[in-house]
Amino acid sequence: MLIEKLNWRYATKKMDPSKTVSEDKVERILEAARLAPTSSGLQPFEVIVVTNPEVRAKIQEIAWNQAQVTEGSHLLVFAAWDNYTADRINMMFDLVNEERGFTNEGWENYRQMLLNTYVPRDAETNYQHAARQAYIAFGIALAAAAFEGVDSTPMEGFDADKLDEILGLRAKGLRSVTILPLGYRDEANDWLASLKKVRRPRDQFVIEVK
Repeated sequence: MLIEKLNWRYATKKMDPSKTVSEDKVERILEAARLAPTSSGLQPFEVIVVTNPEVRAKIQEIAWNQAQVTEGSHLLVFAAWDNYTADRINMMFDLVNEERGFTNEGWENYRQMLLNTYVPRDAETNYQHAARQAYIAFGIALAAAAFEGVDSTPMEGFDADKLDEILGLRAKGLRSVTILPLGYRDEANDWLASLKKVRRPRDQFVIEVK
């Protein structure tokens, strides 16, 4: 079923602005992203859901004027932590302890190891690590959208500094990584909709070590 949906999906170039993705589908896509695996379980990113037409129009201007930003009904912005801080690391470890109802010596030792390793590193190194975690959730959101029969377009083509400014992300300790418009394809006007999906064959893609 999932493979069938992944064959169906493509980077939609033209969305039908008259069609809106239902909130229940959006919530399931967001939940899939929330459940994504991340390094040490830190979830060092957040997802901003933008539906405001005026805000999306501003984002379109700094995203190579790509129409999907405004023609889709929802825009997901994946934004990573700008740095790993002691407060952020402790927040996640404390949450785990609270939810599980106990503390574990090995887990607490691991917390200390991360505090000693991540916090002293420079902010850019930490942001790049956090951004890679955001990409894991981004990919799962893409797959979840396909599973829901929702079209999407993965995008890196935008001015990240300007997007951060539009959404006030730096004040929240975040930096934008990727954006994902959600909507429904306009098959009659999307030049890519009818074209064959092309990927390298398995024997040129998978290397087996036996």
